[in-house]
Amino acid sequence: MTGIPAPNLDDRRFQDLVDDAKRLVQRRCPEWTDHNVSDPGVTLIEAFATMVDQLLYRLNRVPDRHYVHFLELIGTQLFAPVAARTDVTFWLSAPQPATLTVPAGTEVATVHTELTDPVVFTTEADAHAVPCELRNVGTEPGGGELVDHTGDIVGETAFPAFSAVPVVGDALYVGLTQAVPRCVVNLRLSCEIEGIGVDPTWPPLRWEAFTGGGWEPCTVDSDETGGLNRAGDLVLHAPAGHAVSVLAGQRAAWLRCVLVEPEPGQPFYSASPRLHAASAFTVGVTGPAVHAEIVRGELLGTSDGNPGQRFAVQRAPLTGGPAPEVLEVGGDEGWRPWRLVEHFAECGPDDKTFTIDRHDGTVALGPAVRRPDGILDQYGAIPPKGAPLRLRSYHAGGGRRGNARPRALSVLRTSIPYVSRVENRRAASGGVDGEDVENAKRRAPLLLRSRSRAVTAEDYEMLAREAAPGLARVRAAPDDAEPNLVRVLVVPAAESGENGQVPFAALRPTEDVLRRVAGHLDERRTLGARVVVEPPFYRGVTVVARLTARLHASARLLRADALRALYHYLHPLTGGADGTGWPFGRMISAGDVHALLERLPDVDAVGSVRFFAADPVAGTRAETPSERIGLGPTELAYSFEHQVLVE
Repeated sequence: MTGIPAPNLDDRRFQDLVDDAKRLVQRRCPEWTDHNVSDPGVTLIEAFATMVDQLLYRLNRVPDRHYVHFLELIGTQLFAPVAARTDVTFWLSAPQPATLTVPAGTEVATVHTELTDPVVFTTEADAHAVPCELRNVGTEPGGGELVDHTGDIVGETAFPAFSAVPVVGDALYVGLTQAVPRCVVNLRLSCEIEGIGVDPTWPPLRWEAFTGGGWEPCTVDSDETGGLNRAGDLVLHAPAGHAVSVLAGQRAAWLRCVLVEPEPGQPFYSASPRLHAASAFTVGVTGPAVHAEIVRGELLGTSDGNPGQRFAVQRAPLTGGPAPEVLEVGGDEGWRPWRLVEHFAECGPDDKTFTIDRHDGTVALGPAVRRPDGILDQYGAIPPKGAPLRLRSYHAGGGRRGNARPRALSVLRTSIPYVSRVENRRAASGGVDGEDVENAKRRAPLLLRSRSRAVTAEDYEMLAREAAPGLARVRAAPDDAEPNLVRVLVVPAAESGENGQVPFAALRPTEDVLRRVAGHLDERRTLGARVVVEPPFYRGVTVVARLTARLHASARLLRADALRALYHYLHPLTGGADGTGWPFGRMISAGDVHALLERLPDVDAVGSVRFFAADPVAGTRAETPSERIGLGPTELAYSFEHQVLVE
């Protein structure tokens, strides 16, 4: 019977130790040139190597259970799960005359089935559905001045939305009575069908909102007008920074529809649509939500009056909320709050403090440590015997289970008047499962070596993950121009779509994550070092490939397989040869992509492979193809709208 293999904690042997010591001698003491066994110094090296070899032998006899206890002694804790986040839209049953507030803490969830429990999300901030009406309407030909048509709308007199012969840059302006940040606005438009020449399902239009600092794009939820070609409702989502401003002497909260450069194969307007009437009203609001369920006032137990007490919550694991958790201790004077700390090292015997292990949900009170002379030092106060303890509130949840698909959050668990339904328009992302023991074993030697101080690049990377366990990739890179500058590049965890493409916005870490990592590293950097925490530069690339399918193979399925393979290969998180993400600074060459496509089962031949540099922010790509695309040491590849033609 074969037993469980024991872990090899250190595989170095006698000769390895001797060789390491001799290499150090050559580096640090070059004048020592005699390394023969007859040299007294080499004799001492071999003697110490023999003793260290015996220690390593005994260390490798230590079982896993003892090794885990050693990890606890040096303060190693498992990383708790990270909660997924998304934006949730609350749709109103009817336009409201006053502002409707969706309070923070509102719970939404997925549908409960016989096989799966619901995934619960909680809103993180108040969301305000601000009512609005139409105030101004105007047009602006490309490069011209804004012309007011508010009187035409009031009198229901038709006017052209763009120039007589529309050109790129023409714009239709809509002014609202109030700014509607993060709100869903319904524009009810009455148009004549004169915007001939365009595809109603693919019009060359872009809706934008003025935020005071410039124009930001609006997301169009639905467009019954078919690109201003017929009467209907157009529903769009205003950005968070939407504000009231003055344009051409008119004060309003402005939206505009701009004609943009058509894409290849996209029809353009040959005549301008004519607008008869328009109105606007708010039909919903969007707010941020996190995969967490709020538990309030949970009773943990009663104190026995001893130091080092531990209590378990009922709903582990815990995720961080907007404010630290508060432990309340009952007594004759009511419930008294106790403060959460990271550790008890700086706590005195009268400090009302506690700690939480978010992974397993353990609440711990201050221990007592005995000195060699027998005196007990108390770190943190002890509640009186018989005093009840409770957590004021905590957030339970987190993990990959919270990475819900789009529109999966459809159940409103908190009743809110005048809200008819709820949905998440984008997939929830960022959920990461808690750390397992095996990963903690691999991380512990690095923790012991660095002692929570950032010296090497590996130290910066480990400490960044310690501050934000939800990061998918971390890379510390020195700056050639400034020797004392360390750039820490962070990539958040993000879910890919069905074809393997990841939304570009999901690859940018939140400001909260950047601040948390920067603050954590700033306390642990070496003196004189300057740390910059930022996302990497994403080098957009579009692959245009021509394939020949095998006989009887489906061209449609082969095209889908080829696109999926390209998005997966040139992916910042799952790309590259080993599937762990495209390597930083690695050049993208036609040979690699050519070989990738040739490996597809239904490919008979790969005709051509061309690269185009792309800008994922602006949504554009270069006109001239390239044979290869080079990446700098702080750059990653990002797939942007690949095109595959199958013959």
